[in-house]
Amino acid sequence: MAARIIDGKKVAEEIRTEIRAGTSALASKGIVPGLAVIIVGEDPASISYVTGKERACSENGLRSFEHRLPDSVSQAELLATIRACNVDPDVHGVLVQLPLPEHINEHAVMAAIDPDKDVDGFTPVNVGRLVLDHPCYLPCTPAGVVELIKRSGVETSGRRAVIVGRSNIVGKPLMNLLVRRDLNATVTVCHTGTRDLASHTREADILIACAGRAGLIDGTMIKSGACVIDVGVNRVEDHRSARGFRLVGDVDYASALEVSGWITPVPGGVGPMTITMLLANTLRAARAVCGEA
Repeated sequence: MAARIIDGKKVAEEIRTEIRAGTSALASKGIVPGLAVIIVGEDPASISYVTGKERACSENGLRSFEHRLPDSVSQAELLATIRACNVDPDVHGVLVQLPLPEHINEHAVMAAIDPDKDVDGFTPVNVGRLVLDHPCYLPCTPAGVVELIKRSGVETSGRRAVIVGRSNIVGKPLMNLLVRRDLNATVTVCHTGTRDLASHTREADILIACAGRAGLIDGTMIKSGACVIDVGVNRVEDHRSARGFRLVGDVDYASALEVSGWITPVPGGVGPMTITMLLANTLRAARAVCGEA
């Protein structure tokens, strides 16, 4: 039996409907959730992503504050911009778009963001809170993955979850989320040093691919009936496409579709969830201002 497709666009819209209700309720109290986005340079992918965030804010009752800085900006100037956002009462969430130029110390920049406005969940304080299972803003893509799993009715308690990829943005936070008592999964993290990757992935009830390598996992590496979440977004050449490429995940979709119980497509799976969870975190930060969090 072919897998059930987990429609990330549909789930994201369900959550955005909840967000719009939340922003409307706050607006009646004179509070509009505000997200400040700081972008350095003219990277096309970053600009496109930031534009998408601004549009999502507008469509869901949030305000966006954009700070575009040149590639030549000094670290001191960038940190000053962050500090200004930290103390701005109209700003409830602060996000610095990555990557940053080489002359900027990324760790110093992340540490400068007020943890109570860190709606990306990347500051050292919020990373520590996540590991210790304290209340915090969850990194958006991992949080989106968890929502997809939950809202698809996939059981996690006592199940074996295998994560392929150990990045600070996706793999490691997912590990910490899935072992929490409310999800209660048994988690294995695979990476470039893992021997016989397939022997691990075939045991997964929940398989999450986030290695950034096109077609790394195919149907022969998947347990029958498993839930497969494909976080990867990779460009591969496609001369039939007007763009000259197409987007694929880390999972070979066609072969995985025949063996999985659930599967996310690429695009249209995890992708729509990331900005949605950013909006949800910003709404939560705004609620905290009026004591509702």
